[in-house]
Amino acid sequence: MVNLRMKKVAIIGAGPAGLTAAYLLGKSGVSVQVFEKDPTYVGGISRTESYKGYHFDIGGHRFFSKSQEVEDFWTEILGDELLERPRSSRIFYNKNFFSYPLVAMEALFKLGVFESILCVLSYLQSKVFPIKNPQNFEDWVTNQFGKRLFNIFFKTYTEKVWGIPCNQISADWAAQRIKGLSLSSAIWNALFASQNKKKKGDALIKTLIDSFRYPKTGPGRMWEVCAEKSIALGVEITMNTGVQKIEKSGDTWQIHTSDGKQVGDFSHVLSTAPMRELIPNILPLMPAKSLEAAQKLNYRDFLTVVLICRDKDAFTDNWIYIHDPSVQVGRIQNFKSWSPFMVPDPSMACYGLEYFCFEGDGLWASSNEDLIALGKKEIAQIGLTDPSSVLDGYVVRQPKAYPVYDHEYKDHLATIREDLEAYKGLSLIGRNGMHKYNNQDHSMMTAMLATKNIVAGKELYNLWDVNEDAEYHEGGDRGAENKLVGRAVPKKI
Repeated sequence: MVNLRMKKVAIIGAGPAGLTAAYLLGKSGVSVQVFEKDPTYVGGISRTESYKGYHFDIGGHRFFSKSQEVEDFWTEILGDELLERPRSSRIFYNKNFFSYPLVAMEALFKLGVFESILCVLSYLQSKVFPIKNPQNFEDWVTNQFGKRLFNIFFKTYTEKVWGIPCNQISADWAAQRIKGLSLSSAIWNALFASQNKKKKGDALIKTLIDSFRYPKTGPGRMWEVCAEKSIALGVEITMNTGVQKIEKSGDTWQIHTSDGKQVGDFSHVLSTAPMRELIPNILPLMPAKSLEAAQKLNYRDFLTVVLICRDKDAFTDNWIYIHDPSVQVGRIQNFKSWSPFMVPDPSMACYGLEYFCFEGDGLWASSNEDLIALGKKEIAQIGLTDPSSVLDGYVVRQPKAYPVYDHEYKDHLATIREDLEAYKGLSLIGRNGMHKYNNQDHSMMTAMLATKNIVAGKELYNLWDVNEDAEYHEGGDRGAENKLVGRAVPKKI
């Protein structure tokens, strides 16, 4: 019988993975201390920030999972504060808004008969004269759908999100990602249904989920309450305290914090810190090849320009994908549609314009005033509201939002994982902790399995087997699957 009272666990980061582990370990009677560098917010990228009573999500977080264990966790933490919300989104392209998923007649009308004919001719050309042995995303998509559909519904948005030219993204990502639910397949099915019929017995294109759960005042509420309930169980959560180094000493770990303190003796450490930051700060130092591999891991960052407006031009979408190359914004959130409780005044609206960037580049380094001015200009250019309706603004910067899967990242991870075997008691969990493009529920699952390993006193589960699913928040049944299967993200050639 494992004596849980003898276990003492340090958790780096109070995001979904860190707090899930803290709560479950606390319930099991394990001594837990969480170190969070943010002075105010828990929840990491799933936090909810606020300004003058307005609440805003950092990227849009639907509470929908195929894992019943995750769904039950959410219910246990927040219960009646979880709303059932309708799913609604559109695409903006060429000064038109397209329903997503696409409606055949609407797509025909808005693309126009002439453009539709050109798309067909482009498609036929790609079939008669395909690019041989396509190695990149652009060539692969062009072979499948023609150059014209690639330019309309792939190029701009993909390059905005990832900051990588489509001809530098590997073809194998396209082959994995572009399935029945892909935008291009939806367009093709809408315009040319007779050419796209499935044989009897084949799987049909998945239906997008039409609703999801969402906390009344944003996803951060889930993690605020989770933190409160964890503290009630005896978990210690130390805010405004970063971790500078972690040191293995015999069978225990010491935590060196940003305020110059040393805390120990921990039997286990669960880290959600970005791998590039953690690896060089493990003592004794990891081998040089792992230190070098960690420094070569890259991240994609983004910022949200929040505009508080009069609600005279309201739209009902949760978000709109912006496929127009004439503006820099990639996606626009409507926080009032996520939950009416996010906006304190019913006569007002609150929009979040998302700009994908790299930390330190020109967009990231722009002043808040310049970014708000850019947001007002671009939302007017798209036609969603008039600049005179915008009464206030706010900017949220989110570093390391997405781990980048370049052509070398798998080799770097393999090197690091091999050397981590020597550091018993240390487990990496969550999106940045594992450098895996996890959804919130996948991050939680890595934490759930890590806690089961700790409680059992042995490795029952390999955390690296928890994968990501590209269609996870788009199709399928809630709580329908326990196995979480692969999400594909672009890899640079």
